[in-house]
Amino acid sequence: MGTTGQRPPRVPPRWFVRSFWAGHRSLYRATGGRIGLSRPKPGKYGLLRLRTIGRRSGMERAVILAYFEDGADLVLLAMNGWGDPPPAWWLNLLANPDTTVDLVDGARAVHAREAQGAERERLWAAWRGYSKNPDDLDALAGLRSRETPVVVLEPAATVTG
Repeated sequence: MGTTGQRPPRVPPRWFVRSFWAGHRSLYRATGGRIGLSRPKPGKYGLLRLRTIGRRSGMERAVILAYFEDGADLVLLAMNGWGDPPPAWWLNLLANPDTTVDLVDGARAVHAREAQGAERERLWAAWRGYSKNPDDLDALAGLRSRETPVVVLEPAATVTG
């Protein structure tokens, strides 16, 4: 948790989080993808566009998410704006883990999985490096009733032959 005597980080109201991300997606669409995505840099996460297939609707869904690179893998947090329920995109990935992401340099086929054990701890610690106050990540996660999944998007296996 945060430093003793400090308040836990404040979570913006749900309407604000949803409005912000809807605006971000609209900006991405309005500019034909020229604005809205970024590469990660030291101490600054990047932004990607994740495309999933709705687990109930079967329709394509898209969301813009923060990520960092771990070798060839892309790493996300399934946090739903720090709201308690799992984000729909994560539930969609659990049902259909093979999908596509859009990055600054183009689309990439990926396979999603949840990091476990020592790998999860290592990647969670790496995420702390992208926060202005590293203790905030743990404090925000502590507001949820469940552990925040660390999602790894591995390059999809290529078919040869």
